[in-house]
Amino acid sequence: MARVIGLDSARELGLPGRVSREILAGAKDGAALTVRHVEIPVPAPGASREPHTHSDCEECIYVLAGDGAFWTEAGEQPVTAGDTIHVPSGEPHYTRNTGAEPLVLLCVFPTSNLGAHS
Repeated sequence: MARVIGLDSARELGLPGRVSREILAGAKDGAALTVRHVEIPVPAPGASREPHTHSDCEECIYVLAGDGAFWTEAGEQPVTAGDTIHVPSGEPHYTRNTGAEPLVLLCVFPTSNLGAHS
């Protein structure tokens, strides 16, 4: 059955350097994918993000608001509201805020159980 899920009912994941809320996941919703809303704050002096991977699935990131940079081993690219990022499975990556406002992302994973991915 179709339903509307409000961000206020999403589960806060407590991941470092960002506010990550899991909106939809197979473990709690019976969905075949995982959807997260992520806010990366304006960085404090000396703050940094570390690369991570998703070994068993790709990731699609849609930039909802803000300005940032998307890093992979091939280099860094600027991102802004309206951009879509495709991350192949296993590729080290991270997104960081380069603007004066929070960088807000919608992250979609084609797996029902993202598990311990960070």
